[in-house]
Amino acid sequence: MTDYPQEPEEEPVLILPPGFLRHPVHLLAFGFGSGAVPRAPGTWGSLAAIPLWYPISLLPELAYWLVILVAFVVGIWLCGQTARALKVHDHGGIVWDEFVGMWIVLGFFPETYYGVLLCFVTFRLFDVWKPWPIDWIDERAPGGLGIMIDDVLAAVMALGVIWAAELWLMPGLL
Repeated sequence: MTDYPQEPEEEPVLILPPGFLRHPVHLLAFGFGSGAVPRAPGTWGSLAAIPLWYPISLLPELAYWLVILVAFVVGIWLCGQTARALKVHDHGGIVWDEFVGMWIVLGFFPETYYGVLLCFVTFRLFDVWKPWPIDWIDERAPGGLGIMIDDVLAAVMALGVIWAAELWLMPGLL
């Protein structure tokens, strides 16, 4: 019998300390608990952002973008605090960045259910794939800013793809 090194099946799951989500900062960073789901927390966080987006979307346009800007700036602090508490730079359960990324994309294409679905799928694609420069910045930006900025870039890339698709492939669909 030959002993071959075996690769681990999955990354170890980081267990949250007891009562961790009782702290308001961590509860927000974990997307009101949506990031505590053991599988695909970023996807669940992105989905949880949608019902919260709807009342924000009813605001006048300037107020909408001010709320998103405040959510981004506050998110830098929230995510940084939570990452420090967990001693993990970008714990998968920190999903406030997904909330802000989704709200950015949804701020431009919310007209139909198709638009919301397309925003969700396209944002998740870029958030998971992390093409350059997202991966480059994600590896180098420190603290809460590093956690937040890659999702903003994923949102911008998703918007580019959606705009191109709407313009050339599916005019009038959204």
